[in-house]
Amino acid sequence: MNNRMSWDNILNENRPRHKNDSEEEKRKREEKRKLDDRNEFERDYDRIVGSSSLRRLQDKAQVFPLQDNDFIRTRLTHSIEVSAIARSFGRWLEKWLLKADEGFTEDHIGKIPALLAVAGLVHDIGNPPFGHYGEDVIKDWFTRFVAEHGSEKQDAEEAFLQQYYIAKDELYDFLHFDGNAQGLRVLTRLQFLNDEYGINFTYGTLSVLLKYPWDSSHKIAKEDKKFGYFKQDVDTASDIINGTVGVKETRNPLTYLLEASDDIAYLGSDIEDGVKKGIVPWESIFEQFLAGEGEEIKPLIEKYSKEMNELKETYKDGIKELKEKHDKAKKNKFPDYELTSVQNFRVWAQGVMIKEVKNVFEENYDDIMEGNLGKQELLKKSSKASVLKGFFTTLLVNYIFPNKEVLSLELVGDSIIRELLDVFVKECILSDEDYESDHKCKSGKIFRILSDNFVFVHLLEKTEDGAYNRRKISSLSTYEKLLIITDFISGMTDSYALDLHKKITGVKMP
Repeated sequence: MNNRMSWDNILNENRPRHKNDSEEEKRKREEKRKLDDRNEFERDYDRIVGSSSLRRLQDKAQVFPLQDNDFIRTRLTHSIEVSAIARSFGRWLEKWLLKADEGFTEDHIGKIPALLAVAGLVHDIGNPPFGHYGEDVIKDWFTRFVAEHGSEKQDAEEAFLQQYYIAKDELYDFLHFDGNAQGLRVLTRLQFLNDEYGINFTYGTLSVLLKYPWDSSHKIAKEDKKFGYFKQDVDTASDIINGTVGVKETRNPLTYLLEASDDIAYLGSDIEDGVKKGIVPWESIFEQFLAGEGEEIKPLIEKYSKEMNELKETYKDGIKELKEKHDKAKKNKFPDYELTSVQNFRVWAQGVMIKEVKNVFEENYDDIMEGNLGKQELLKKSSKASVLKGFFTTLLVNYIFPNKEVLSLELVGDSIIRELLDVFVKECILSDEDYESDHKCKSGKIFRILSDNFVFVHLLEKTEDGAYNRRKISSLSTYEKLLIITDFISGMTDSYALDLHKKITGVKMP
């Protein structure tokens, strides 16, 4: 690819609501901007920080759902940590760019840190309840639902498409359901403020959040089960891409730093939470890491023996200091000295990974700006950072994911989401009853449980004169009806989903 991206376009401060403004309207808006000391990305941050969509993240699981204590991280605390790391990358990057890229000027100063800070804060805003496992449950539910329509004479998917008059590329939105694509919907539609543009973020911020700049029917989505926007949002995504990176299926350069910030934040933090809960035997693990041998990290040593030695040699002073802090805390009988030790290790490891990511970004800068890096991760392009990512991932796989509490809560989330989908899809939105008009029939009662806000947004229709009409549910396609349900369920917090499930199933009185 020879089309080099420009920072003027990447840092696009325009908003979807204003794309068709007249020159006079643009002039007035520019005059108004001059009275505000904030750049537009800082205004994005201030717009979302008080939103209900962001607040819901405080009751959505990072790893451990439905926790009573306030130590274990939620999606909100994780997002705050990602935002902080992303902002620090932004501050470093703009200083480096002033020397390395003549297309980056003093006029751009302050915009990258602000943009990455808000992108980090909202990067998980579309995640359904019960963490990433909730995404898997939604995908699996729709896969099974479609499979129910098969017969000896007809393929299940083809039968489903014919029965419900839904297109194949629309169906893939549900079969490959992705929280990243849902996040774009939250920000551009569902966080309703004044009109159909949702919170009306800048194109620059929305572009960074397009981690997977293709839809659910794309060949990459079929392979990786990851995509960035739903079929209904193709035009919105196209406007974002055209207004920033300029070439379809091309990542915004800052997306690589957002992705790295996410990984750096969760890898150490999830292990720290595991140590706090007594799941990870940190002292044994730490000693094995120092010695470079041991049963728990044997697979890691076998895979990264050379890289592990390079890491220890390059950062030997930091590792020595970690050992001294660990021994001191143990000798002085610090309460939770293992927690203190893993926190020190997390901070050190995050610092190393941040440094390595900066080096990789510099080394691959031209490829990044020309869109040639594809979906490669910056962390994986550094051998030393890969060792640390592999170390944390080994602990997650060996201790966190198989933990009985985690598995039990995942099973709870599995049952809740599946049964909610059974009720709202099969018994309501795709039923033959007149649920829109008849509140006495079962489907009518179920329909009235749906969020008024979500239903209102879906029924909103803008007329040629700029006014708004409300459509009838009966006028919506099957695809649009199913989106109402996935929008509603993915917007739930863990506790709300649990409570609603109890009420619907009769376990709890309304």
